[in-house]
Amino acid sequence: MGLDIRFPLGLMFLVTGGLMTVYGFFTRGSAIYQKSLGDNLNIQWGIVMFLFGALMWYLGKRQSWKNDPVNPRPWERPQYPH
Repeated sequence: MGLDIRFPLGLMFLVTGGLMTVYGFFTRGSAIYQKSLGDNLNIQWGIVMFLFGALMWYLGKRQSWKNDPVNPRPWERPQYPH
């Protein structure tokens, strides 16, 4: 049970943000952006989602759990009665 939720969440946002950004670049100047006052929200929110995903992926990847008997995982430490 060493899977951190930040790792798959970061990958999901990385992929979704990347796809939105690429789609926004290919549809620049299109008539679909008239409803948003000419702002290309696909590029803007795609970049935001990509950066958030990169941060979550980094934070999830940073903490690597190892099977170490000297320094056990926090949930595997022995619980002593008080």
